[in-house]
Amino acid sequence: MTDLISPSSQLKGRKSAETRFQWYGRGAIFVSLLFLVVMVGSILTKGVGAFGTTNVAIEVDLGPDAIDPANPADARFEKIVKDALKTQFPEAKKRKDRRMIYGLLSNDMGFELERFVEANPEAIGGTATVWFRASDDFDAVAKGAVDRSLPEDERRMSDKEIAWIDQLTEQGAVERTFNWSFFTNGDSREPELAGILSALMGSALTLLVCFCISFPVAILAAIYLEEFAPKNRFSDLIEVNINNLAAVPSIVFGLLGLSMFLNTFGMPRSSPLVGGLVLSLMTLPTIIIAARASLRAVPPSIREAALGMGASPVQATFHHVAPLALPGILTGTIVGMAQALGETAPLLMIGMVAFIVDVPDSILEPATALPVQIFLWADAPERAFVEKTSAAIIVLLLFLVTMNIIAILLRRKFEKRF
Repeated sequence: MTDLISPSSQLKGRKSAETRFQWYGRGAIFVSLLFLVVMVGSILTKGVGAFGTTNVAIEVDLGPDAIDPANPADARFEKIVKDALKTQFPEAKKRKDRRMIYGLLSNDMGFELERFVEANPEAIGGTATVWFRASDDFDAVAKGAVDRSLPEDERRMSDKEIAWIDQLTEQGAVERTFNWSFFTNGDSREPELAGILSALMGSALTLLVCFCISFPVAILAAIYLEEFAPKNRFSDLIEVNINNLAAVPSIVFGLLGLSMFLNTFGMPRSSPLVGGLVLSLMTLPTIIIAARASLRAVPPSIREAALGMGASPVQATFHHVAPLALPGILTGTIVGMAQALGETAPLLMIGMVAFIVDVPDSILEPATALPVQIFLWADAPERAFVEKTSAAIIVLLLFLVTMNIIAILLRRKFEKRF
């Protein structure tokens, strides 16, 4: 005789299975959050130092022998700074030692003194204490990033250099300030001078081109396919191809841009115009799919009511259906723009990997983008570029988070319940 399972045991088993499933879900969420915390924590730990910089106070001689009051622009400012360093450290008499004391300051020290003289012409004729940017190695020692317990031949900074840094610190000639130049400078071969302004402007111009092309084209295509196109094999083929294009790797769009825009049409290489065109091709399927889903979510009764009141199909679509679908359309557009902001592969294919120092003023000038700048810095050998890379990633993440928050706010503002 077959033993029958009691209803109570069946109910108990189902409850146990449901409880296990809930714990599996909680565990998956916990693991995901753990990975996110580790990733963000690692980036913040490495990148927060790049938002600060080390400055060194050096007393320089701006007397008549160094600067001609009648023609201050003709002065040899870098030599003036080097002479001040030799006066500050008279024990550095050998050529090797003098190269080391010169290396305590950034290679931009001559230009910094020139800018100081232009801003303070009254200082000409005497001595002045000027704050100079420290070199990346000096900055690393000031931050405590150099292990002093290591043998001298395993460190970038020698014992003499560290002793000179300690001497300046004891004299109160070293200070830490916020690194505004990280946001106001372009790229540089020197880590302490490198900034993200040129990359930010390149990304902004590229996204502007991408938005101006992809948004109207995608919205009109979605409205036509969803509201006006006849439902036949041709429209089904178009829909399948749009869905497939959304899954195409981004580097394929880069190859397409390289072949069409650069090789065929001869557009300027490394320009935001070409970058925006390539990214617009990549984001079009995403925005079309999101816009069609938003249009499909509008209740049919809205269309029927508009048509019943005598509105034409075009009026019903643009006066009633499209405004109600606007929150979803804007959300899909912003998500597509955020995806374009973080893309690197297609931009590498069209030459935006070039070393660009100047800030672009138009969409036709050579430029780079923030993700590409991160790629370039990550490949640099200097230790200070590790901080710059992580700091640029932080800025990029902040932009992405901001764009997603804007999408949520716009959706809540324009969303209507039916």
